[in-house]
Amino acid sequence: MREVKDFGQETVYFVHYSKLPDDISATYVHKVVGIGFLINTETGIIEDIMVTLISDLCKEFLAYLIVGHNIDKDGVDEIVDKIDKRFFGYSQKAIMVCIKGVHARYSQWKQTNRKVY
Repeated sequence: MREVKDFGQETVYFVHYSKLPDDISATYVHKVVGIGFLINTETGIIEDIMVTLISDLCKEFLAYLIVGHNIDKDGVDEIVDKIDKRFFGYSQKAIMVCIKGVHARYSQWKQTNRKVY
């Protein structure tokens, strides 16, 4: 039996997809790129990410740029800026669209699920 990690009640997964450019290899496997953030909703810290791109190095580098970021305090402008300055893959724009989409989904979730004290 596979051991399942305990993520805790405060950890929630958010995902967004964006169309990939037609002329890159990932498009032959996936028509879209998906990015998911595992966010601790009490602290706002991005604990892990998922990326549907082919290259493991690409996935690891994006995780390096994103994991540990506090989305509550800092939003996503800093992440998008890092992607703009340090990630020059053909999927750059699609990734930035996904990051903004995840942030919008998270913000909507926070409005809907605001704790009442």
